[in-house]
Amino acid sequence: MKKFLAMALVLVLAVSCLSGCGKKGDGTTKITVYRACFNLDGGPDSAQVEKVQNAINEYIKDKINVSIELHDISSGEYTDKANLALANGEIDLLWTASWEQTIGTNDLVPKKAVYDITDLLKGSTLYNSMDAGQWEATKYDGRNYFVPVYKDNVEGYDLMFRQELIDKHGWNITGIKTLADLESILADAKADGLKYPLLLQKTAMFYRFYLDKFDFFTADSASNFVAVDRATNSVVNTIQTPEYAEYAKLIARWTEAGYISEDEVTKATTDTTTQTQDWAVSWWTDIPVNDEADSRYKQDVTMQPITSRWAHSTSALGSCYCVSATCDEAKAKACIDFLGLLYTDSKLADLYTFGIEGEDFTYDANHQVKQTSTKYNHSMWESASATIVTPLDNEPANKASLYKDFNGGANTSCAAGFRFDKTPVEAELTACKNAFEQYGFPLECGGVKEADVDATIAAYQAALDEAGYQKVLAEFQKQYDAWKK
Repeated sequence: MKKFLAMALVLVLAVSCLSGCGKKGDGTTKITVYRACFNLDGGPDSAQVEKVQNAINEYIKDKINVSIELHDISSGEYTDKANLALANGEIDLLWTASWEQTIGTNDLVPKKAVYDITDLLKGSTLYNSMDAGQWEATKYDGRNYFVPVYKDNVEGYDLMFRQELIDKHGWNITGIKTLADLESILADAKADGLKYPLLLQKTAMFYRFYLDKFDFFTADSASNFVAVDRATNSVVNTIQTPEYAEYAKLIARWTEAGYISEDEVTKATTDTTTQTQDWAVSWWTDIPVNDEADSRYKQDVTMQPITSRWAHSTSALGSCYCVSATCDEAKAKACIDFLGLLYTDSKLADLYTFGIEGEDFTYDANHQVKQTSTKYNHSMWESASATIVTPLDNEPANKASLYKDFNGGANTSCAAGFRFDKTPVEAELTACKNAFEQYGFPLECGGVKEADVDATIAAYQAALDEAGYQKVLAEFQKQYDAWKK
């Protein structure tokens, strides 16, 4: 009887092993994926998201032992919902970016909220999908925590104009080299009765428009009160620079003239205001194929550079994925396997980005993508590698090579590679960001009259100092000086 039981046990174990090691798709590891949706007003359709999720799982079941549970969330709700889900251990794979609030790359590492994937990357399909420089550029303290979306991994900004208005007024936008050069164009837009002659997209833009002067190495508009001055290679208090007063006064004057709406300071505009005909000029993050904006904004727009392009510490983290620290090794490896396939398989990349062929998009005669959906709609930059996502029908067929050339042609910041550890001054930094919301955001978005700018800057500095700003500034300076050595 003992021998019989022993043999039976062996048979059970053998069958279990065979069932677990059999055809791909059996015994899969399910991972929960959270991503933001930027292209749809009101957010994605949950039923269509589930349909895309199921199509993805059907496609990958014979390729990797992974299935996904996809959470596609409107960008306006994403930070709060993803942050809560991350805290509750409900996320395995998270989309994020250096510029995101509370779940940004500079928030997650100090909180130990992300999995160290360095060892899992070695020899993986995912690692080999990009050159080693991308992995080096996105390291923290020599370790990999993030998977960059291979896109425009340098930073620069353009002014964006509605082509319809360029044609109507005959604007010569190539002659615009500074913000002040916009004055006459904004006057034309106001005369046309447009609600937003200059649309700031409810964004404090000092840290973008003055990129050639400063490296804002926090990559966060709410902490743009400290930066590296490129000319002196030293940490400075930007609030006390002539450039800050210049910008705040210009924005104030334009608001009083009716060129900037009060909707900016009240944050009443949405991510889809740019899809309307209510504006004339806005801003755009420069990319190799700027025609992508035509599809995103549902109209013909034209760009004029307002800054140079820079490679710096956070530029390659403008869109990325991370694995939650709550994952065990099996789930973390499943995340790496899924991303490896996503970054190398064009059919999966298109499915994940554009949705269901024939419902959410179609391929034209050149096998380029035409997006048609109001239920599921994403862009390459927040989905997968530019080398694998099929170009849109209004983009060059050689989009992949254009991105490689674009990333290689940027200036390198003197502060490239420096990452600030906010842990020693986290409470003070948070308090300073609160001061920014009270004073800095209104100063930069037209909430202060020009005559009151100087006094408001002084009040802003006083509030910063009360919040512990001098300690923050000293810590930045200390860490940067140590890094330079």
